[in-house]
Amino acid sequence: MSNPNYPRHVAIIMDGNGRWAKKRMLPRAMGHKAGGDAVKRTVEAAGALGLECLTLYAFSSENWKRDEGEISDLMNLMRRFIEKELEAFLAEGLKLKIIGDYKAFAPDIVEKLEQALDRTSGGTRTLAVALNYGAQQEIARAARLAAEEGSIDPESIEKHLYTADLPPLDLLIRTSGEVRLSNFLLWQAAYAEMLFMDVLWPDFGEQHLREACETFAKRERRYGGR
Repeated sequence: MSNPNYPRHVAIIMDGNGRWAKKRMLPRAMGHKAGGDAVKRTVEAAGALGLECLTLYAFSSENWKRDEGEISDLMNLMRRFIEKELEAFLAEGLKLKIIGDYKAFAPDIVEKLEQALDRTSGGTRTLAVALNYGAQQEIARAARLAAEEGSIDPESIEKHLYTADLPPLDLLIRTSGEVRLSNFLLWQAAYAEMLFMDVLWPDFGEQHLREACETFAKRERRYGGR
């Protein structure tokens, strides 16, 4: 059951797959696989906690700079995840949303994503996945579209963000102990609460998400006021 003091919209920078694998002397690909299991747990936990929207930073526009083998592993993991979890998304009433330029991926991945978007369109809770996403690029794109309509101001830019149809971002979490935003939801995070957690992403689960929501519920949000 949803707690009215919990956030409506939580976003997570899922960090630490590589370090998780290194600590266990495993290939990085195993860290990414374990990270995929954490995604499944967290999506289920978000439902149990009554969150309206969960946004996950899955693949940034800068991730293309990684080793070709690692990128290939990530793409294959994405393929398998969509195929394996789509029915579960449908059963849980999830609506999938992609933020970012996902059409830059291989044609078969684009097709799988668009099929998933279509099949989950009737969902009542949102899982937004950031793919080939960068916040600076998003803001530049939104400003360009706003200019084409003749006006550039916060309202016109916000209307053209990928997240325009989502609830305002309440809580942004980053795992692995790193304290930076890494070009993720820079506009949306203007008045979001932030929480940096030491847990590596593959170890993240319902307890951590619940603790984050409890921490959020105790904070006083002022939006620049006193």
